[in-house]
Amino acid sequence: MTEPAPEPKPASGDSRARDRAVIARIAAAERWARTSDRAAATEPARRGLRARFEREADPDGVLDAAERARRAEALLTAHMLRLARASAQARRTAAERGRRR
Repeated sequence: MTEPAPEPKPASGDSRARDRAVIARIAAAERWARTSDRAAATEPARRGLRARFEREADPDGVLDAAERARRAEALLTAHMLRLARASAQARRTAAERGRRR
């Protein structure tokens, strides 16, 4: 059995924020415990995200399906790279805060 992820620590040290984070983690754990097929449960969200990038790639609906899909995939990749960059920055900031203490 793997170790649970450490409790997220809010930047402000606010105990209410920590409590909300724990409540959210409990809710997520209970939700996934009741879900037999995670892929099916998250399919609508994946479909919606893909549709968002297809609309962004071709707002007027003039591209053929293959080109729209190619451009949407590129936009999705850019989005994920932005998220990864922001995550790395947040980890660096948290690590720097930890070193200052």
